[in-house]
Amino acid sequence: MKQLKEFQVVECRGTPYEIGQQYGEACRENIKKSLEMNLYGLSAWYKAPKQNVITNAMRFLPNVQDFDPYLIEMLKGQAQGSGLSFEEVFSLRCMSELVIYYNQITSLCTSFAATGKATKDGKTILGQTIDWAPDTPLNLLKIHHADGLVQFALTIGSFAEYTLNSTGFGICANATFGMDYSFNIPLGCYLPKAMRQRTAGEAMEVLKGVARGLGYYHLANDKGEIIGIESVHNDFEIIKPERDMLVHSNHYLTERFKERDMVNMVVPDSPFRVKRIQQLMNEHYGELTPQLVMEILSDHENYPHSICSHVDLSSAPMLSETLTAFIMIPEEQKIYIAYGNPCSFEFVEYKL
Repeated sequence: MKQLKEFQVVECRGTPYEIGQQYGEACRENIKKSLEMNLYGLSAWYKAPKQNVITNAMRFLPNVQDFDPYLIEMLKGQAQGSGLSFEEVFSLRCMSELVIYYNQITSLCTSFAATGKATKDGKTILGQTIDWAPDTPLNLLKIHHADGLVQFALTIGSFAEYTLNSTGFGICANATFGMDYSFNIPLGCYLPKAMRQRTAGEAMEVLKGVARGLGYYHLANDKGEIIGIESVHNDFEIIKPERDMLVHSNHYLTERFKERDMVNMVVPDSPFRVKRIQQLMNEHYGELTPQLVMEILSDHENYPHSICSHVDLSSAPMLSETLTAFIMIPEEQKIYIAYGNPCSFEFVEYKL
């Protein structure tokens, strides 16, 4: 019997500062917990004092201010609402970049998108597992922007977010690991701007300009369009669906990027997971529904390094597990979320 666990949806609206302040007030304890967890991890693994972490993070600030002043106002409000300093809140947004040299993490997300002939009713479905350190805080925000845009933003640790837009598109994201990195804008700072765009095409144009080596993304919309992007520190490649389907995990699919791929050192189970989800989706080609995909995201082949990932104590202290899984239906403006391992927790429907 699966457990039922629901998110308390945090409604935010108004100016960027007001949205950030409402987020900070409602999620104060989770934001503080995430900061403490990340600072502890950096201290334990890299002997990095808190002030050094913040100093390194603040090097990104001038670029982010130029790139997205809207986000800066949100973070100022979030600092006010949470009782943290702006520097601490901004540092959280940079955590993905600050921890990229962690190694031996057992898994880091498996994603998919399907549409057209691949799905039973022709509607677009996209989603993924989100795998990270156990007990990392999660929040579900419903953001009402002043220009009329409404979003669901599923946040992990207050440093990354997965968004469904009322304009009809959503995003999936997976970590990738190349040999070289060149970060001008942290992903926690460019994803919000990308997902404030009105179309998937406009969002992809933002990603083309700033995604540089740490993240793979795909966008899918209510018109049946799916597009992905892989990147390295000085280049990117657009990934297109095959047979109306696109799947990804944590290794590069682009041939010219493979020679710099460090996935085997960091997430060695990534190739298995992408082959497994491809196999399962092919087996149900033309029949894919949200309910079928819920079962696919619960798959335990190659346990514990499966699509539905579980803690492997042999990899301590670099532990990870599936914290949540989601499925978006852009045409219906719905997101289904399992708040925990999808094998153990029910998917709950949330509608914009």
